[in-house]
Amino acid sequence: MSAVTVASPPWAEVDADQVPYPAELIAAHAAVRGTRTIPQEFRKVADAFADAPALITADQSMTFAELDERTDRVALGLAGLGLDPGDRVLMQFTNCSWAVVAWYALLKARLVPVATLPQHREHEVFEIAEQCQPAAHLIETQFPGQDLAALARLTAARTPSLRVLLTVGASDPLSGAMAIEEFEHSGPAAAAAARAAVEQIQAGIGPDAVCCLQLSGGTTSTPKLIPRRHAEYWLNAKLYAEGMGVEAGDFVPHLLPVIHNAGIVCGLHTAHSKGAAFGTCAPNADAFTALVRRGRPTQLMMPPPVREMVDSAPELKEGLQSLRFVVWVLGKLPADMIEEWEQRGRLVGQMFGQSEGLCMITPLDAPAEIRHGSVGRPLSPLDEVLILDPETGDEVTPGEAGELCCRGPYTIRGYYRAPERNQVAFTAEGFYKSGDIVRRIEAPGGPYYALEDRIKDLINRGGEKVNAQEIEKLLLDHPAIAEVALVAMPDPRMGERACAFVVPAAGTTAPSKQDLQQFLDAHNVAKFKWPERVEARDELPRTSIQKVDKKRLRAEIAALLAAEA
Repeated sequence: MSAVTVASPPWAEVDADQVPYPAELIAAHAAVRGTRTIPQEFRKVADAFADAPALITADQSMTFAELDERTDRVALGLAGLGLDPGDRVLMQFTNCSWAVVAWYALLKARLVPVATLPQHREHEVFEIAEQCQPAAHLIETQFPGQDLAALARLTAARTPSLRVLLTVGASDPLSGAMAIEEFEHSGPAAAAAARAAVEQIQAGIGPDAVCCLQLSGGTTSTPKLIPRRHAEYWLNAKLYAEGMGVEAGDFVPHLLPVIHNAGIVCGLHTAHSKGAAFGTCAPNADAFTALVRRGRPTQLMMPPPVREMVDSAPELKEGLQSLRFVVWVLGKLPADMIEEWEQRGRLVGQMFGQSEGLCMITPLDAPAEIRHGSVGRPLSPLDEVLILDPETGDEVTPGEAGELCCRGPYTIRGYYRAPERNQVAFTAEGFYKSGDIVRRIEAPGGPYYALEDRIKDLINRGGEKVNAQEIEKLLLDHPAIAEVALVAMPDPRMGERACAFVVPAAGTTAPSKQDLQQFLDAHNVAKFKWPERVEARDELPRTSIQKVDKKRLRAEIAALLAAEA
C-alpha cells in the first residue's frame, strides 16, 4: 500500500466543540506537558526498548518493535479508508491483544477512539453516537455477551455520519465491513512505507489535539464525553507510573477494561511510558493464571473483584508473589488485605482517579498510616485542589470534609459538546467539581486526602459507574412504580451493587428484581446497570429540603445486609 497524503487537519472543527486549555495554563505547564503526540511518545520508547516485551496476553506476547510495526501497518490501512483526520470511531472491545493494537493504530491514523464498552447496548451506544457523530464503528465480533455486529448496524441506521464498519475476529467476512486484520497482510517492504506514512500523519498534529473521548460517570443521563489530549494524557500515565514505581523491564497486568480510562492511564500507557510490559486478559482466574505464567507481575491494581479472583486460585496467588506494589481501589482498604499482601518488602497502597483527569496515589515512601488510610496526594505538584462546601461554594475549614475540586496539567476544562453540563461541572475559575467528598490530611510529604463520601449519584460496580438518575428516570415509566431511588449497597466482590427502593403505584404490587431487570432489558440497557436488589417502601425518606435522603437509604441497606450476613 502506498503512502497516504494527509489533507490539512480539521482539528479546529473538533476543538470548537470543547473547552480548550487556556494559553496561560499551557505556558505554565510547558515544562511537564511535553511536545509530542502519543504515537510519537510510543515510537520513542519502542526505539529505545525494541527487543523488550511490550504486550503480554494469556496466549501471546509482542516486543516493542513488533507492536510498533504492527500498529503502523494497521494505521496505514485505516488511513486509506477515506476517513478524515479527527473522525470519531466507536470502539467496543474486550481485554485482548487486538484492543491494544487497534488503540495505537487509531491514534497513529489520526482518528479519535470513543471508548465504549462491549457490554453497552442500544440505550448507551445510540446516545453516545448522537453526541459524537462517529464516522466508524470498530467491534470485536466474538464478544459472547451480545451481537455487536447487529448493534453496529442498528447504530449506523440511525447515525448518518457512520459510514465504515470495522471488525476484529470475524469467523466469516461481514457484508459491508472491513476486517482490520487484513491491514497486516503486506510484505516486508511495506513496514518502512507504513512507518513513513505514520510519521507524516503525526507531523500534522499538535500535542494538545484531542486523542480520544472517554466516558464520564457523573452525569444525570448516559455518559458525557471527556476529550483527552495527546500531551496531557501521556503525562497523566507517566506520572502515575512514577507513583507506582514502574521501571523498564517491569510487567504491569490490568484486569479492568483496557480501553476505559483506568486501563489506558493506569495500565497500558503507564507501562509503555517506562519501557515496561503491559499485560491483559479476560477477567477470570484461568485467564489471569495463564497470563502470570508468562511473566512476573511487578505492580497490580487490585479492586475487590480481582482480589476475590486471586483468592480463589492458589496458583494465581503464588504467581503474584513477585508484586512489589499492590494498589487497592473501590472502597475502604480491608485490614486483612494489608495483613495478607504487605509482606516480603511488598507495599499496599491506594489510589483515586477520574476520567476527567486528576489522579492521586499513596507514595511508596509514605508512612503506612497514609498508604492505608488515605488515597494519597495528586500526581503532580502542578495539580491544584480546593475543598469546597457543596452548598455555598466556599472553602471549608482545614480538616473539614467538602467537595474535591481540581484543575491542573492533565485535567479537562470541559466536556465534549456539553455547554450546559460544563456550566455546573466547573467553577468560574476552571476547577472541575468532582462530586467526591474528601478530607485533607496534613502530614509530612502531604497534604494527603481521605475519600469520605460522594455527592455524585453513582454506584461503582466493579469499576463501572452506574448513574442512579439515569436508571431511575427509566424505571419511573414502569406502571407499578410511583417513586424509586437507586442507591449503592456494599458488596464484597464488586465493591458496590445497585439496590432499588421503590414505592408501588396505587393499586399495584411492588415489582420484583426480575420485573425490573426484564423492564430494563426491554429498554436495551447494559446489564451491569440493572438493580440487583429491590426494597419496597410505603414512602421514601426526605431531607430537610424534601430531597430523597439517599444517605439514609444507603445506611439502611448496609444495615440490612449486615444483619443478613
